[in-house]
Amino acid sequence: MLVAFTASSLLSRLYYANGGKSKWIISWAAVAGWPITALVLLPPYLFGRISPTPLSLKLFVWYILLGFLSAADNLMFAWAYAYLPASTASLLSSSSLIFSALFGYFIVKNDLNLSSVNAIVIITAGTVIIALDSESDRYPGVTGKQYTLGFIWDILGSALHGLIFALSELVFLKLLGRRSFHVVLEQQVMVSLLAFVFTSIGLVVNNDFQRMRSEASNFKHGEGSYAMVLTWAAITFQLGVLAGTAIVFLASTVLAGVLNAVRVPLTAIAAVVLFHDPMSGFKILSLVITVWGLGSYIVGHSSSKVNS
Repeated sequence: MLVAFTASSLLSRLYYANGGKSKWIISWAAVAGWPITALVLLPPYLFGRISPTPLSLKLFVWYILLGFLSAADNLMFAWAYAYLPASTASLLSSSSLIFSALFGYFIVKNDLNLSSVNAIVIITAGTVIIALDSESDRYPGVTGKQYTLGFIWDILGSALHGLIFALSELVFLKLLGRRSFHVVLEQQVMVSLLAFVFTSIGLVVNNDFQRMRSEASNFKHGEGSYAMVLTWAAITFQLGVLAGTAIVFLASTVLAGVLNAVRVPLTAIAAVVLFHDPMSGFKILSLVITVWGLGSYIVGHSSSKVNS
């Protein structure tokens, strides 16, 4: 989860930095890797003693909802990475821990102790610091309105990410049960497939399938580079989401939110090294505060586990 989500974030920024323009294309790449999970699921069906989970109408409706929300989430983050540096976008996405904790508490009754509240306050402070320093890391050609739009979509995408984690756990608890790991693969195949369908419809309506060829020809380092970026984006996105769903299955929504936020310093540092993202004093302070908030949450959560 840490490696794949970090890589997918960097590839999203690389797509725009090297000449990509479409929000729909990179969103489509995020779910185009759904056959990877389907291929992993085949051996247990063919050679094991596992049979597919019966697809009831209620379960299918849940899959449609999660697929639609996943497609919307990918599109929100596409807007964010179009206008924000990767380091800034990753710092803002740490707010997903806040929403994972809150949605996990209200929807699936996960614990929300003092360390959780403390982490929420600290990470919120880090996000506010980024907002106050919006002028220092804006790319040339990006207007103030576009930067603000990217900021808002990043926060909304993080909120939706937390909601998806919580709803996925609810499906495991109420419909699928924690019977075997193959239910994780089944859910991911269905959700990613439906998200792929929703995103493909948006791609067709927006005429972006036709624009792929022109984008590829104008892409920095040529069509081969364009194909590699989208291919690896599809692979890393799928692996990251699959890993996140597995964490929800094996542990909880809250832990998935924690690990999703832990990748923030990894992405921020990698973006500074690879993309030469500006790293102002405010952004460094925000990074330190965010890591502090994460550490506070992890230590507090571990202590409460030991005590219980």
